[in-house]
Amino acid sequence: MTEASYPPLIVLLGPTAVGKTELSLQLCEQFNGEVVGADSRQIYRFMDIGTAKPSLAERQRLRHHLIDIRNPDQTLTLAEYQQLAYQTIDAIHQRGHIPFLVGGTALYIRAVVQGLRIPEVPPDPTLRAELEAELAQTGVGALFQRLQTLDPVTSAVIDAQNPRRVLRALEIVLLTGKSKVELEGATSPAYRIVQIGLDRPRDEIYRRIDQRVDAMIAHGLVAETQRLLAAGYQPPLPSISSLGYREIIAYLAGEITLATAVERIKHETHRFVRHQCTSFRKMSDIHWFDLNQVSPAAIYDQVARSISL
Repeated sequence: MTEASYPPLIVLLGPTAVGKTELSLQLCEQFNGEVVGADSRQIYRFMDIGTAKPSLAERQRLRHHLIDIRNPDQTLTLAEYQQLAYQTIDAIHQRGHIPFLVGGTALYIRAVVQGLRIPEVPPDPTLRAELEAELAQTGVGALFQRLQTLDPVTSAVIDAQNPRRVLRALEIVLLTGKSKVELEGATSPAYRIVQIGLDRPRDEIYRRIDQRVDAMIAHGLVAETQRLLAAGYQPPLPSISSLGYREIIAYLAGEITLATAVERIKHETHRFVRHQCTSFRKMSDIHWFDLNQVSPAAIYDQVARSISL
């Protein structure tokens, strides 16, 4: 079976607030597609506003998958996400539809597109508790320094500011004596993959982020955070400690004003976009489109050519 005969997978990626959701709806309606989510925060139920999840109306327009699949106190490993994504993509193909993998979590996208072999090292509860305590006491910087000593190869490619990734890499090397990178590899899946990257000038993305944050506040982000806390979803859960929610929690605790919380969310989201763009630059075979320069028609043409091969 040649690559040209593989079923298609269209990947739509780009930084936060670039316009992925709107364009994915248009493309899926044009090409009989279904959306497969690739966002590590939109997997959580009850966290709609703060994660900029597609609205209920948007999800009613066409089928969306891998959104609202875990409660905020539940985990989803990268291996589990990858398996669910492949199962979902294959089911979409069986229905005669086109799967569109849409999101801004580069690691999720890489897991699917590159077929990453993810180390099957189950967490050790005792070690995990020790590392969690160390993280809380000394911060991610100290854990990363320890990782640099034990596994310099992985520390050279991992996001040093992501506590979950650093902790997991440390856990793997401490349990197996082997580097996380050493245990990994990749086997390309049997799809005809086309990756479409969406971009805009950075100042335009920042402007759109600021507008989105203001809209989140207006649409009830504070109340959504209060509901999550009242339901028992409390820090240090990674979900509730994530961008947007942690700042509102600080406001609710009386530590900062609402105006300061809003400004922090905007600032930290700008910083997050820079990290996203760095991650995307490390990926290959992406067809980039500046949405301030090209019309959707150019992207439609790219998708149409890819599907008709």
